[in-house]
Amino acid sequence: MTSIPPATNGTGSSRTRQLFGTDGVRGVANIEPMTSETALRLGRAVAYVFRRAAGRRHKIVIGKDTRVSGYMLETAMASGICSMGVDVLLVGVMPTPGIAFLTRSMRADAGAVISASHNPFQDNGIKFFSSQGFKLPDDVELEIERLVLETDIDHLRPTADEIGKAFRVDDARGRYNVFVKNTFPRDLTLDGLRVVVDCANGAAYKVAPEVLEELGATVTTIGTDPDGENINRDCGATAPAALQAAVLEQRAHVGVALDGDGDRCLFVDECGQLIDGDAVLAIAAREMVEHGRLAGSTLVTTHMSNFGLELAMRDLGITIVKTQVGDRYVLEEMQRGNFNLGGEQSGHVLFLDHTTTGDGMITALVVLGIMRARGLPLSGLARVMQKFPQVLVNVPVREKRDLAEVPAVRTAVESVERALAGRGRVYIRYSGTEALARVMVEGEDLAQVEAHAADIADAVKTALGTSRSTERAATKSG
Repeated sequence: MTSIPPATNGTGSSRTRQLFGTDGVRGVANIEPMTSETALRLGRAVAYVFRRAAGRRHKIVIGKDTRVSGYMLETAMASGICSMGVDVLLVGVMPTPGIAFLTRSMRADAGAVISASHNPFQDNGIKFFSSQGFKLPDDVELEIERLVLETDIDHLRPTADEIGKAFRVDDARGRYNVFVKNTFPRDLTLDGLRVVVDCANGAAYKVAPEVLEELGATVTTIGTDPDGENINRDCGATAPAALQAAVLEQRAHVGVALDGDGDRCLFVDECGQLIDGDAVLAIAAREMVEHGRLAGSTLVTTHMSNFGLELAMRDLGITIVKTQVGDRYVLEEMQRGNFNLGGEQSGHVLFLDHTTTGDGMITALVVLGIMRARGLPLSGLARVMQKFPQVLVNVPVREKRDLAEVPAVRTAVESVERALAGRGRVYIRYSGTEALARVMVEGEDLAQVEAHAADIADAVKTALGTSRSTERAATKSG
């Protein structure tokens, strides 16, 4: 594995992009590209791309999270879609994976999600799903972007009864709840299980408690009072401290932490310890391989996954295939190899036997189902892997130059790799959605790992940095 990956535009494509990043279009709401004007043009472009089959009415599903700017962008995008003669199905606040499901089940031509996931409320984003419920490939996003930025379709103006209509889908949440519950083993319930769920004041704030309670759990909630501005604020998968405290206070069996758009999930065990996506993948992979359900005996993950996961899978006879960071790239590799389990340390987990994208609630039900089937607490399941100390440092940058071509950074990386002597690793990449360089170092000693990460981060900051402070996060072995 190379410590410094080749420079890309964040999407794997060689063409420079102006709108789309690794997970749709994202930015500060009401500043380009997240303006009403661009949302309208995105609506027109996606409607044009997905209405090419003639002879029938076309429809696109639109959902959103709880951000105050969602109303503005939803209205603009719906207007753009209708102006191209395509109908809109408005489902309101809905987790991102819920849009993927509804797009498939309602036979829509495409789905759109207005959300910036784990980002603070002032940001927003737009991403799309195909009629099959998969995120769009690079070439389709590039075509949509080209149509937004150029004038090819500006003259297309259906009139009279050819203008699209917008409809509200009142039972969308109920449809999604039933779908999610159907992924839980029918011979099991959650009766007697005490669960604390943190919904991040986001898109799953109604779905998650309803699903867990309907399966029998006794549920305590955090982050279920959205006000348009408190999404992800000191809650959810990006800030699990409140959940950890609540699990201990409530003497709960498990805590579930979702992010703002509900597509990823982390856990807290009964001892208050955080269980991340790597551990979830290890738990699920062991269960699936032992029951002959892990396709190709292979797990797909990213270069950011902990080295301890690789060791655990090796002991179980499971092959690991690694991709660049981003659940879309995990999915692409899973589809290429016909694999059915993959994901990221951040809690994006893809169970392709159940659905087409990362789904925080399905991840939660899979893990809770394994707890019930094995009769073990989450802390016992998580012992399937032992984590190496890992430190991630986010360095704000003013530009995203090829890191391999920055001498000071290359020298710092080589120095750390010599010091690790094969008992750790370095990985640096740019964020696909923010002006950040992410420096990750793993090794056997946390203090040494922190020092190594700081050395590389300082080199990046000196060469490419801004006046903003760096952010450091350590994951200790457990």
